[in-house]
Amino acid sequence: MTHSLTEFFTDWKNESSSTLKIFNALTDASLTQKVTPDGRSLGFLAWHIILTLGEMAGQCGLTVEAPAESKSIPNKASELTAAYKKASASLVSKVQSQWTDAMLNDELDMYGEKWKRGAVLDSIIRHEIHHRAQMTVLMRQAGVKVPGVYGPAREEWAKMGMKPMA
Repeated sequence: MTHSLTEFFTDWKNESSSTLKIFNALTDASLTQKVTPDGRSLGFLAWHIILTLGEMAGQCGLTVEAPAESKSIPNKASELTAAYKKASASLVSKVQSQWTDAMLNDELDMYGEKWKRGAVLDSIIRHEIHHRAQMTVLMRQAGVKVPGVYGPAREEWAKMGMKPMA
């Protein structure tokens, strides 16, 4: 659970930066990539990350500038990236202006359960990490070069003059 807003803002800065690396690598053609015919597409996962910023924050009374859930998934990677940047910045702004450290232990009704505000912030980050990882698998299948997030990606080892790990 997130215990301070400073902790959240530090984590969010790092994780949203990593998400932007992934979003910036997407191509328009890659957005339709799926693991299985009935699976989620790469574009769907990116859109889901964006929509969740508004949806989860909305459950907590924060009005984040994110697309409406009824809006169709864009077919341009640049539109997904722009929407993510806007929603991410809005989330930070809303949390900064409306929440305090003292509020992080307050319980909220979330999906039929009681969650502390700090747990909501933590869940937003973990949700994004989870789907970002799914996206990298689809990116590789689509032939898109995956950027390193927590260390070099396979393609980046060679640039560093090193053999990729087996």
